[in-house]
Amino acid sequence: MAERFRKIPSPFPGRLPSPKGLLLFLLPLPVLVAAILALTRGHLGGVIANTVGCVLFLGGAILARRGMQNQAEYERRTIAYAPRYPLKLLGAALVAAATGITATFAAGYNPAIGICFGLGALLGFYLVYGFDPRTTKRATDSYGLDATPQLLQALTSAEKTIVAIEQAKKNIRNNELRSRLDNIIKLARQILKNLEENPDDLRRARKFLNVYLDGAQQVTEGYVRTHQQAQSQQLEANFRNVLTTIEDVFKEQQQKLLENDVLDLDIKIEVLSEQLKREGVV
Repeated sequence: MAERFRKIPSPFPGRLPSPKGLLLFLLPLPVLVAAILALTRGHLGGVIANTVGCVLFLGGAILARRGMQNQAEYERRTIAYAPRYPLKLLGAALVAAATGITATFAAGYNPAIGICFGLGALLGFYLVYGFDPRTTKRATDSYGLDATPQLLQALTSAEKTIVAIEQAKKNIRNNELRSRLDNIIKLARQILKNLEENPDDLRRARKFLNVYLDGAQQVTEGYVRTHQQAQSQQLEANFRNVLTTIEDVFKEQQQKLLENDVLDLDIKIEVLSEQLKREGVV
């Protein structure tokens, strides 16, 4: 079975979605108006044909829009699986079917002409929006071996952890702690970007990301859970100490990770592991 795109949360959560494909949502409007007019005139055939066309146009627009969002995520990433389902193609097929149906059964054209209208709509969709990408963007390590599955698994897991930290951060009111978490999240995503561009760093980065990101998630969720039950200055101080350590080491190790300084990295990881146990935030 071919490997397929697995969508992960975007590293730009504040970015506005692309307007591409929104014009497709205008297609159902004239058909909807025609269905209402046919209803007022008592033309049952026109009501059915235009209603079916309206539903197909709307369904095609929704599928095509989602397919374009998947493609945008695919194109943004250096390494990615092709989209699992050809949503743009399916959307284009629905738009073509809607065009043919409304032309034949609502506008009264000959069926052959209606088919031509449908094929024209399919061609127009392709020329404007194209179809779904079908090839996987792969990565190879220094030995020439395919590292795509391992790399995408690591990126997906790390991004899910970052999203969990962002969700937990919403329940923290202390601006200093929120700011530190924002810095940690920013640094983590920079490392993910570097890792995507340099797959050879996967072996070194996996342990780093697992320990530090998982540690940040555990202490953040643990702090939120415990802080809601009881206010404690000591708990807040411990949480601040752990976040300070994580933030400082992220800054220090981001460059060292790219410079193959594995020994120092392992030492820092052990130090953090011991601190997490000692502080008792989790």
